[in-house]
Amino acid sequence: MAIKSSNVIARVEPEIKEEAEAILAKLGISASNGINMFYRQIILWKGLPFRPAIPVSRPVALEEMTREEFDEKMTRGIAQAKAGEGVPADEFFAALKQEIDQTHV
Repeated sequence: MAIKSSNVIARVEPEIKEEAEAILAKLGISASNGINMFYRQIILWKGLPFRPAIPVSRPVALEEMTREEFDEKMTRGIAQAKAGEGVPADEFFAALKQEIDQTHV
C-alpha cells in the first residue's frame, strides 16, 4: 500500500527556515519529517505541544543599561554574595553551558 501525502504551503522568514532546517539536519531529520512530527504532536496534545509565552526576562547587554541600572545590579549582586545567596562558579558555569548546549543544538 502506497503512503499518501499532502502538501503544506507556509510562508516562513528565510532566516528562520534556514536555522530550523540546519538544526533538523544535525538531528538527521528532514524538514518534511520535522513538520510531520510537529503535526503529530499537535494531534497528540490536542493543541500546541508547548506553551506559547513571552519570556519573563532576557539577558540585557551592558550597552542597553544606564549607569544607574548597572550600579543597581552590581549593588544587588554584592548584597546577594554577602548573604550567601550565590552559587559556586563551577556549578553556575556548568548550568550555563548546559543551557547553551540545549539552545544551540
